[in-house]
Amino acid sequence: QVQLVESGGGLVQPGGSLRLSCTASGSIFSINTMGWYRQAPEKQRELVAAITGGGTTNYADSVKGRFTISRDNAKNTVFLQMDSLKPEDTAVYYCNAYGVLTERAYYNMNYWGKGTLVTVSS
Repeated sequence: QVQLVESGGGLVQPGGSLRLSCTASGSIFSINTMGWYRQAPEKQRELVAAITGGGTTNYADSVKGRFTISRDNAKNTVFLQMDSLKPEDTAVYYCNAYGVLTERAYYNMNYWGKGTLVTVSS
């Protein structure tokens, strides 16, 4: 069973920085795409950033130039460095993994972490 565990959320002042981490476990050989989504109160979940195993990245327009996604393929871990945070970045951030090759099979589906809360407030 593939599991994703996030860490690094918390309270930060506007203009500050946070670094989120997410590690996937479950006898994994490789993961096609890993990413971060977020959901603010009364809003739909939205893509923040994603990265393929080859390092191709994709960002939401609202975070370009402020957030940086990276991953360590050997450790099945994805990171999100968030700088110049704004109050509108406040949300629960969810780690996502898509296309997971394990010792048992290739799973062409999405996996989600439980989420970590990021609050940007003075």
